[in-house]
This record gives sequence, structure tokens and C-alpha cells, in this order.
Amino acid sequence: MIYKYFIKFKRKRGYFVDILMKETIVQQRILMLGISLGGECMKKNAKEAIAEAAISLFHSNGYSGTSIRDIANLAKVNTATIAYHFNNKPGLLEYCFMHFFEQYMSRIEEAYLSIDRGAKECLRRIVADLLHYQCENNRLASFVYREMSMDSQVVREIMSTYSLKEKYYFQKIFERGFEWHEFRPHSIPYLIIQLKSLLMMPFMNMQYIREVLYIFTNEPFFEQKYLKDIYLWIDKTLCLDEPLTKGAVNK
Repeated sequence: MIYKYFIKFKRKRGYFVDILMKETIVQQRILMLGISLGGECMKKNAKEAIAEAAISLFHSNGYSGTSIRDIANLAKVNTATIAYHFNNKPGLLEYCFMHFFEQYMSRIEEAYLSIDRGAKECLRRIVADLLHYQCENNRLASFVYREMSMDSQVVREIMSTYSLKEKYYFQKIFERGFEWHEFRPHSIPYLIIQLKSLLMMPFMNMQYIREVLYIFTNEPFFEQKYLKDIYLWIDKTLCLDEPLTKGAVNK
């Protein structure tokens, strides 16, 4: 109505009709852009829903006990949508592994930047960040660690990339701790075994911990209490009470 009165007042119909047409085209483009963005959002939401459903079912039923149709039903999508995003079930498994270890390693790499503050301080920050990440993603951590005990192509690929990278950072921290006389000399591989066991055990045995010990790894109380225990291992097992002579390093 505003445009009609405006056109009548100016008596330049051709000019204002042209403006109206251009405005209509712009509105159509905005509408199309909204539909496009909405479509991208729906695709993203569908992918996230599929990944969450897969993690939940892989954790509760195991990888071999879960079918693509089970995942599709839980995610409320069709199997073609899963094929579009992940190709197949092995593709979903690889995605879960990559997602977990990319986030896992990013926390190690970020915390390692504080190494100049001391090996002990750096290690404490790493274990705190890793424990927090695993507690927030306890079902994914439990499933991934369980699958890592199997011998498969994807597991070998993970070990040849992420696991070796993790070992590199832990080894550098221990070596710095020896060099700076913060840590007593130990065999580095055995230190890594002990540290990894502390970090992984609650999530590898989550069912036992929940059903027998009534401890829930996603609760803040567990994270705070268990982190204190890991710190105690660092302070009592790893750290020196008194400085040793320089060069007393056992690799």
C-alpha cells in the first residue's frame, strides 16, 4: 500500500515499478540463501545426529553388534544419509576414531607449549586436560579404547600416527624432567605404561566402575578426585625428593 501511494504521488510508474521488481528479486535471493543455509544446517545436524547415534550404539552394543539400520533409526535418518556422510559403517568407525584422537592430541600439543615452566607443571596440565576431555566424552572414550585392543587396519593406522605422536610428547616431557632434575630416573616406556594406564583404566572398565563401584566417570566429583590421585602418582612416584646429579638418566 505504501508503494502504491508513493507511485501515485510521483507519477513515475516505470521508475518505481523497476524498484519494486529489483526489491522482489533481492527478496527472492535472500529467501533462496536462507533455504541454502538451512539446508547446510540440516546436513550438519544430520551428520552430528548420526555420529552421536553411532557412538551411543557402538558403546552399548559394540561395533559388530550395531548395524547401519540401527544407527539410522536412532538418528532418525535414512541409510542413504549415512552413506552420503560416511560411506559405510567402517567409515563411521574411522570418523569416531579420528574425531576422538584429533581432539585428544590437540590438548596434548596445546599443554606442551608450557614445557618451559617445568616438566612437572606441563605433565600436570596435560593429564588434567586429557582427563577432562575423556570425562566429557566418556562413551566415546570407552568405545575407542575397547576397539583399540583389536587388531585391525584402522587401529594400526591410529597407532602409527596418533599413538606415536603421543609417545613423542610424553618422552620429551620425561626427558626434560630428567635433564632438569625434576623427575627421578626411570625407564621411559614403563613410565608411559603407568601414565597411560591411569588415564585409560576408568574408561576401559566403565561398566565395572559404574555397576560394581557405583562411580560415574562423567560426574565432576569423579574427575576432581581421580585427578588428585594422578597428581599423587606424579608427586610421589615420578618427582624427586632431592635433586640428583646431572646426567643420571635411564631411558
